Amino acid sequence: MESSERVLVGTVGYHILRNHSVGPVLLPKLKQQDWPAGVSVEELNWGPIAIVQQMQALPEPYERVVLLVAIERAGRAIGNIDLFRWEGHLPDETQIQACVGDAATGVISVDNLLVIGEYFKIWPREVLLVDVEPGPETAGENLTPEVEAKVPVILQLVRRLAIEGAGEQDAIHPLRGDTLFETGTYNYGESRH
Repeated sequence: MESSERVLVGTVGYHILRNHSVGPVLLPKLKQQDWPAGVSVEELNWGPIAIVQQMQALPEPYERVVLLVAIERAGRAIGNIDLFRWEGHLPDETQIQACVGDAATGVISVDNLLVIGEYFKIWPREVLLVDVEPGPETAGENLTPEVEAKVPVILQLVRRLAIEGAGEQDAIHPLRGDTLFETGTYNYGESRH
């Protein structure tokens, strides 16, 4: 369990939106784990600009960031888990301004966080997303049975990625800012988790 790397485990998502809230729902369980000294676990729902400022003020930058999110994506069943690696590459200026505008009005979005963070060059070389398919957005405090059944897998996966980083066993999809907002479906194939 020893690791000298500085790692941020972050959760992004609204509260009280059932499966869309998987990050905030699991944050207490993530915080209760016995992490190596260099790992920080934080909720990242309080605005991309403030997060950028906090990360810029760190005496030593993070070497890895692992984000737990729930984004509704075509072609996945509720509870499927996919891994993404942020590869940078900013969208056009109009889209960057749209992300900043959304952030300024309180929209919680991992896409906005990634793009704004990329613009300000805060991200380390390795930024990984554990993305749980939430299905349609509905109000509620509890996860659905499909996602609840995956909680042990989600927690184990976030922990392994935080401590070890991504490995050959992980099917990781690339995620880029210059294609992040394109419409269309992505064929995820079989989920490994």
